Amino acid sequence: MTLLTTVFAAIICAIIWYKNEEARTLKVGTLCLIYSGASLMWLIDAIFEYAELGAESFIPAPLDMLNDFYLGLSVVALGLIIWLVIVFIRDPKGVVKAALFKKK
Repeated sequence: MTLLTTVFAAIICAIIWYKNEEARTLKVGTLCLIYSGASLMWLIDAIFEYAELGAESFIPAPLDMLNDFYLGLSVVALGLIIWLVIVFIRDPKGVVKAALFKKK
């Protein structure tokens, strides 16, 4: 479930990045790279789990699937937080700078 969650997040981000010019300005490509890296990590983990357990790795318990789904959502949320920090630091539209140096 972690692999599926991060792959879907990477696909959705890639579609948003490709379709929307403003998304490129807001560095959504960085978010795509974060999710793609997480997907690659979970893919390698799945390959090694299959090598260790064989076909049993395809029949997880429902509680394990739920825990993996929560872990996948946590990875997606952490990726969003990292991306938001990057956007606030780089401030591509100058919104944060304007708010900080606003004259009263």
